[in-house]
Amino acid sequence: MYSNLGDSRIQHLLLFFIILSAWETGSGQVHYSVPEEAKHGTFVGRIAQDLGLELGELVPRLFRVTSKSRGDLLEVNLQNGILFVNSRIDREELCGRSLECSIHLEVIVERPLQVFHVEVEVRDINDNPPVFPATQKNLFIAESRPLDSRFPLEGASDADIGENALLTYRLSSNDYFSLDVPAADREVTPLGLVLRKPLDREESPELHLVLTATDGGKPELTGTVQVLVKVLDANDNAPAFDRTLYAVKLPENVPNGTLVMKLNASDLDEGSNGAIIYSFSSDLSPGLKSKFSIDPLSGEITVTGPIDFEERNAYKIQVEATDKGLPPLAGHCTVFVEVVDANDNAPEVTITSLSLPISENAQPGTVITLINVFDQDSGANGQVTCSLMPHSPFKLVSTFKNYYSLVLDGTLDRESVASYELVVIARDGGSPSLWATASVSVEVGDVNDNAPVFAQPEYTVFVKENNAPGCHIFTVSARDADAQENARVAYSLVERRVGERALSSYVSVHAESGQVFALQPLDREELELLQFRVSARDAGAPPLGSNVTLQVFVLDENDNAPALLPSQRVARWVGAGQVVAKVRAVDADSGYNAWLSYELQEEAAAAPGGARSAFRVGLYTGEISTTRALDEADAARQRLLVLVKDHGEPALTATATVLLWLEDGGAAPKASSRLVVGPAAAAAEAALVDVHVYLVVAICAVSSLLVLTLLVYTALRCSAPRGEGACVPGPARLVCSSAVGSWLRLRGGGGSGCTDLMAFSPSLPPFPGSEDYKLFKMRFHNFKVFDI
Repeated sequence: MYSNLGDSRIQHLLLFFIILSAWETGSGQVHYSVPEEAKHGTFVGRIAQDLGLELGELVPRLFRVTSKSRGDLLEVNLQNGILFVNSRIDREELCGRSLECSIHLEVIVERPLQVFHVEVEVRDINDNPPVFPATQKNLFIAESRPLDSRFPLEGASDADIGENALLTYRLSSNDYFSLDVPAADREVTPLGLVLRKPLDREESPELHLVLTATDGGKPELTGTVQVLVKVLDANDNAPAFDRTLYAVKLPENVPNGTLVMKLNASDLDEGSNGAIIYSFSSDLSPGLKSKFSIDPLSGEITVTGPIDFEERNAYKIQVEATDKGLPPLAGHCTVFVEVVDANDNAPEVTITSLSLPISENAQPGTVITLINVFDQDSGANGQVTCSLMPHSPFKLVSTFKNYYSLVLDGTLDRESVASYELVVIARDGGSPSLWATASVSVEVGDVNDNAPVFAQPEYTVFVKENNAPGCHIFTVSARDADAQENARVAYSLVERRVGERALSSYVSVHAESGQVFALQPLDREELELLQFRVSARDAGAPPLGSNVTLQVFVLDENDNAPALLPSQRVARWVGAGQVVAKVRAVDADSGYNAWLSYELQEEAAAAPGGARSAFRVGLYTGEISTTRALDEADAARQRLLVLVKDHGEPALTATATVLLWLEDGGAAPKASSRLVVGPAAAAAEAALVDVHVYLVVAICAVSSLLVLTLLVYTALRCSAPRGEGACVPGPARLVCSSAVGSWLRLRGGGGSGCTDLMAFSPSLPPFPGSEDYKLFKMRFHNFKVFDI
C-alpha cells in the first residue's frame, strides 16, 4: 500500500497505525486460552514474540512473570519465549462455578522497566460427573395417594459449567412412577416423581428405582441415586403449602435469630392426621442446616449461622410439612433465599517491591513499587480508588485496572532525608465507604563513607577466676552511620601472643553480636590481667574499620586450701611462754582468701584430768608456745592437732598433727623438762645398731581437699648387748607435706639411746614387728612401702 500510494495523508495514517500497534504491544494486553487439566509443558503462546521482545534480551533484562494467585501454574521458557503449562490447572478449584475464568499475569522486564498484562482464559472440560446429595433417597408414600401426586427429589449438581453442566435425567423402568423434569426457566422447581398407577401395599410394599443424571459433555458423565419407595397405609390427605415456591431476599451479615420467613401449610384431615410438623428435607446439606433452622410448630425459618454474600449468594431450601397420621403424609415446598450484598469488605492492598532501595541520584519517572488493590464486594462496593500520603517526591500512576505504580516525581537527597514512610490509601465506592491502608518504606541508597565507631576507646572488664569454659564475659558494640551493607559490622580479635600461647586460645569474639567469650577457665594465680584488642570492620567496598582495647582483670576466688610447709625443729629448756615449734602454711589465693589463722582443736585444748593445756598456738603466727612450765606430772608424749583455716567464703582448711616428747634433763630444775621437737642429737645415747626407715605414700582427704601426705616410719633398734636389758624403742616419726615436689629429709639422732621425734600426721603407726604393725600393714595394704 505504501509503495502504491503517493498521498502524504495516507502515509501519515499508516504511520499512526504502526505507532498504535507498538503502543498496544507495550501495554501488554495479550490474551491466550488453555483448557483445564492440560499436561505439563502444554503450549500456551509465544509470549515474548507477542509482546515485541527479543529472545536474547529476556535474561539480561530480568524477564519474569508473576501472578497474584497460583503463580506456579504457568511458566515461560526463557530460551524460546514460549508460555507453557507448569502444573495442573483445575478450573473448578481456581474459579468455582463462575462462567468466566482466567489467570492474570504480570510480565515485568527491567532496564528500562516495562510492565505487561496478560490474561490466560482457562476453558472448561467435562471432568466432573453429576453428583447427587446422597446415594439413596427414601420416600414414604401412602397407598391412598391419588394419581398424579408429585413427590419432589433433590437433583444432582455438576462442578463444570455450560454444556458440561447441562444435566438430563432418566428414571429406571417401572409401572408406578414417571419422572417430572422442570423446564429450563423453572430450574428452582425440583425434580419430582409423579404417581401414574395406584399403589397397593399388599401387592408391592417397597419399590426400588434408580434415578440417573447425565451431563452434556463429551464424553458424557453420569451419576445415580437409589430411590426406595416404601408404601404406607392410612392417612389419605397430605399437608399442602399455599405455594410450591417461596422467594425471599436476605441481606448478608444479619444476626443469628433473624426471621427469614414464616411458612403455612394446611391439612384437610382432622385430629392428629391434620396436625402438621415442619422440617427441612432430609436431603438438605449440612452446610445449609448450619445456617438456617425451622420451628417445627410455627414454620418460621430463622438464621442460625453467618450469611456471607462472598461465600454464597443464594440458597435453595427444601421444606416438608408432615402430619401426625398413621402413616404420616407430607407436603413439600421450596424456599429460595437470595443474599443481598453489603459493603462489608474493605479493599485489600498488595505491595510488590521492585527497585528498593532507590539511589539518591535516580531520575524522575523511575518505577519503585507495584501496587495491586482488590475488593471482594460487587458493584460500587467493589470499585476502588487510590491516593498517596503525605506530600513527597513520589506519585501513583494507574497502569491497568486495579494496578498502580509508585514512581519518583522529584529529586532525592539522602543527607536531608534518609527514608520516606508513605501510606497508600485505598477507598471503595460503597456507602458508607470502607478503606484500607498500606505502608511503603522507601530507603535512599548511600555510599560507604563512615567507619564503625566504638562508644569509648577502652573497656575494663572484671571476671572471676574458674569461670565455665565458653562463658560470656563482655559485649563490644560499634556503630556505623552508613546504611545496609555499609553498616553491617563484623568483629574479630587482633591476634597476639600471651606468654607462650596465642590470644585466641584464651578468648574469642562472635563476629556478628560482638560477644566476647572466655574459652577456658582463667586462673588468677597464673594470669591476673589479660589485655587485647577487638577490631570492627564494615562490609562496604572498600571496608572501613576501627579497634577497641579490652582489659580483663581476673578476680580471685577461694580455690586453694592452705598448704603446710616443713616445720623447723626447736629444742630447749622450756618455761612458761616459750615457743617450742611453729606450724608454717601458705595459700596460693590472695586477699582474704589467703589470710590464714591457726587454732588448736578441742581434743588438744585440755590436758588429762581436766587441767589446763600446757600449749597454745598463735592465731596468725602458727607459733606453738607453752602456757606454763612443764614438770614430771606432764605426760611424756604430747599430741597437738592444729587447724589451719583461710578467710574465704566458704573457708578452706588443712590440719597438722604435732607430737612432742618430754625428756628428763638431768641437771635441769625439777619444775622444768626439756622438750625436744624432732630428733635429738644426744651423744650419750647408745649407738644405733641399724636404722630402718619405711616411706609410705598415701592420698588422704582433709577438709574435702586432696592433700599429699608423706608418711615416714623410722624403726630404731638399740645396740645394747644381749642380757643387759633391751632399750625401749622411741616413737616413729611421721612427716606430712603439701608442697608438690618437696623432698623429705629425715632428722635422726645417733648415740646409745632411742631418738625422740616430732610428727605431723593424723595418727602414729605402730612399731615394726608388733601385732599392731601387722594390723597397720593390713589396713594400708594398698600403700607402697619403700625400705630406705
